[in-house]
Amino acid sequence: MAEQDRPVAGEHKYQQHIGSPDEHEERPGRSLITTDHDVIRQWAEHRKARPATVPGTEHEGRAGVLRFDFPGYGGQDLQEISWDDWFETFDARKLNFIYQEHTKDGKESNFFRLENPDREDG
Repeated sequence: MAEQDRPVAGEHKYQQHIGSPDEHEERPGRSLITTDHDVIRQWAEHRKARPATVPGTEHEGRAGVLRFDFPGYGGQDLQEISWDDWFETFDARKLNFIYQEHTKDGKESNFFRLENPDREDG
């Protein structure tokens, strides 16, 4: 099984699971969750966001804290990285991508967070 095909881990009764770029929110404002690389990349690229990391947080040769650099949102504190590096770190940490496509009022949303379901303090 390819890493991008790994299932979402943990309990997520309030998020709608998205498994392919052809699936979308049931309604505006809905929290979504995925591990699918194509879904994540399409979501970010639609917002012109680039994969990034926080400099100085690297660990064991991998990117550190993962972020997206959205145009016009002060990304000068971020270091752009390749999609391959971003996804390598995402998969190595077995993260879930929680996000929104639109806010409740229908505006495009940039909300996302990365969840590690194995962390006990999260």
